[in-house]
Amino acid sequence: MAADSTPPADDTRVRARAAALLRRPKLWLVPTVLCGLLAFLLSLLYMGGIVNPNGELRHLPIGIVDADQGRPLPGQTTNLGTQVTRSLTADTSGKADWQPLTRAQAQDRLASGKIYGALVVPADFTTTTAALTTANATARPTLTVLTNPGMGSLGSSLASRITQQAAQQASLAIGMQLMDSPATAGADATTRLVLADPVAVATQVGHPIGDHSGLGLSAFYYTLLLVLAGFLGGNVISNGVDTALGYADNEIGPWHARRPTVPISRTQTLLLKMAMTAGITVLTTTLVMIATVGILGMDASHLPLLWIYSSCASLAVGLGVQAINAAFGGIGQLVSMFVFIVLGLPSSGSTVPLEAVPGFYRFLSLFEPMRQLSVGVRAILFFDARADAGLTRSWIMIAVGAALALLFGLAMTRYYDRKGLDRLTPQPSRLVAQKT
Repeated sequence: MAADSTPPADDTRVRARAAALLRRPKLWLVPTVLCGLLAFLLSLLYMGGIVNPNGELRHLPIGIVDADQGRPLPGQTTNLGTQVTRSLTADTSGKADWQPLTRAQAQDRLASGKIYGALVVPADFTTTTAALTTANATARPTLTVLTNPGMGSLGSSLASRITQQAAQQASLAIGMQLMDSPATAGADATTRLVLADPVAVATQVGHPIGDHSGLGLSAFYYTLLLVLAGFLGGNVISNGVDTALGYADNEIGPWHARRPTVPISRTQTLLLKMAMTAGITVLTTTLVMIATVGILGMDASHLPLLWIYSSCASLAVGLGVQAINAAFGGIGQLVSMFVFIVLGLPSSGSTVPLEAVPGFYRFLSLFEPMRQLSVGVRAILFFDARADAGLTRSWIMIAVGAALALLFGLAMTRYYDRKGLDRLTPQPSRLVAQKT
């Protein structure tokens, strides 16, 4: 690599000046339009997914466990547990999807990431409530809110808030029944105050995760690392191969190098880049695990599975980047950035639940790579690598994504080769800049 040389004495070129070039409208046109579009679209896409989660919230899955075995209160046909369950499942607000479950079913769904939380009505709920109107009262009845931090801090928080509000409303409804009971007619003011809001609410972690799990966000950030490793690595490999084969110049500061052009078809170039991506991905994902798990101490189990999954996930992204670059050329990096990152982040459902984002993002989540990968990472890190926690679907989508990348990339490069659209090599320009 040699420094740029000074033009020979007989070189008639006139060096342009920045002040003169700034007055050319055409020079401004493309960068201005692209930068403006990027800023506008990024603002719409990123902020559109998080700006109003409460307003967009629809059908957040939450369990309701009715273990109440007490007899109905006087004048009632059902016990209080049944009344609470019926009231919640008949809720028409649409914020929550209340799912009646047994305690074992609720625990299973918490452990597989199918619900964001649960409300548990204990076996003695009606009995303890009825005792408040007698001299045998020993404690207030309690409803238990179970959280699921593995579903993300915001998702778990939304479910906890909804569940606590439901428990508070149930307490007030039960209080009205108790206040109307003849047994409380002669109660003093203190007792009536307790009876008006008789139920205590306790919060417990339904499916605990480790302290080094970023409050449930480590799965998202680890997925982001895998996507960035595949995206950035794919572009670095693509540029490096083009430089090594003589199809692009290599400039570092004032130093410039141009290698002899290696005659090679577009298809063979793509195969070369994809093979190198497969090899280098093994290194990059290993280093990601060493940094996150080994050095930073991120909570992670099933390490061999996590390594294999990480390698395959990052490889699928890298193959996609190579295919897009081969198909779109110079703008391929921009296209792949939108496919894997710009559209992927707000539709991943890892920071804001998909139930709390607009329908456009829920549509994107059906096929956007980051969503498919994050569900698998979450299953491995938080849900004991259970297949029904989304790991099976993630493996399928990784295979589909890798296959589509191969088919699309090879189809486009073979088409270009058959049309004789060979890649051009850089040539020195002999155009003379005009004096202004």
